[in-house]
Amino acid sequence: MRSSILRWLVLCATVLIALIVIVQLYWLKKVYSLEKKQFNNNVVKSIRGLFEDLQMNDNPAMNLKDLIDNPSDDYFLFKADTIPQKDSLTKYVVREFEYFNVLTDCKIGAYSSVDKMYIYEEFVTSPASSYGVQATAIDLPVFTQKFDHIMLYFPHRSKYILGEMNFWIISSAALVMALIGLAVSLFYFYRQKFLAEIQKDFVNNFTHEFKTPLAVMKIASDVLAQENIVQQPDRLQRYAEIIRDQTGHLQGQVERLLKASATKNKRLPLEKESVNACQLIEQALNKVQPLVEQKNARVDIIVEDAKTQIHADQAHLELAVVNLLENALKYSEDPHIVVETGKNEMDFFISVKDNGIGIEKKYQKNIFKEFYRIPTGNIHNVKGFGLGLNFVKRIIDAHDGKIVVNSLPGIGTEFKLFIPNN
Repeated sequence: MRSSILRWLVLCATVLIALIVIVQLYWLKKVYSLEKKQFNNNVVKSIRGLFEDLQMNDNPAMNLKDLIDNPSDDYFLFKADTIPQKDSLTKYVVREFEYFNVLTDCKIGAYSSVDKMYIYEEFVTSPASSYGVQATAIDLPVFTQKFDHIMLYFPHRSKYILGEMNFWIISSAALVMALIGLAVSLFYFYRQKFLAEIQKDFVNNFTHEFKTPLAVMKIASDVLAQENIVQQPDRLQRYAEIIRDQTGHLQGQVERLLKASATKNKRLPLEKESVNACQLIEQALNKVQPLVEQKNARVDIIVEDAKTQIHADQAHLELAVVNLLENALKYSEDPHIVVETGKNEMDFFISVKDNGIGIEKKYQKNIFKEFYRIPTGNIHNVKGFGLGLNFVKRIIDAHDGKIVVNSLPGIGTEFKLFIPNN
């Protein structure tokens, strides 16, 4: 549940950031278009000033739109019935550009339709330019026009427009970085909260797991401390066995914790040998026999071949079966357990099937996680750290095997362990 909330929060934060980035990119594109339009307007205003200053048009009443052409983004050409002198044209171009804030480099060319060539060219560097004069060597293209005209080429137009957008670009980048930082902070905040809750649950489970055995052992030790206990041998033996059983239970839980801690980030070390599968099942059942008797459980064993030998680590595999048997006994009111062995072409399998409370489908993918326990609210009627199935999975993974879970709530659960035959 908590991991789902964490993933949901991360997903929402990611989607929100993506939406904001898309909106910012859209607005940057709009701003770029507006800056581009403003630049073009300023160039047209500058050309209109040139017509007024240099009287290059024999028909002043002619529409300015018919005199100016914009064949591509970086080029503007305008009709000149009279081509002015180079120095005069350069002087007035610089003045008009400064007046209308066209503050970028420009290459000027005067084209003669008679000579079919540029009769002169001049590179004008803006005082605010920071790009150098590398564009001076660029030849101006010839556009097929049947009249004399002046060509204006702006080699750094795109960089200039982007430079005018510095505020928007920097603010957008700062906003996106701030949002990413916020999302990362939220992720780690909720992750830490998630880990803290896991730790809290672990402490609660740890307390409930050890509280009862210790209380039973204290009562038993008080009974054994009585002076007349030696005169009651049956009672003495019974309470001694209680202490032994509870001590063994606690020792097993401590060993489970230590093994889980020691093997947290590495593969379990195995000592494989030839193991009789039937004997392994019998030994595992012997270890849980007190629990079987306590709950009046019925255990059926179905063995395909009593002589079947498997290549495995006997101690670890036996522990895996013991864990499954303990769970089957814990989660059943009137336990009926079926332990079955068999094999196919590739694998040997051990199946442990019970008639317990079952596991809902939505929890099955998490039951092998460390410290995970199926939510039961604040009820701790079933003991455990959530380490048993995690350790079973590690054992089977170390054998290069797999675990299959089949469960129906209210019907029961089957765990099937597959071990490769080789």
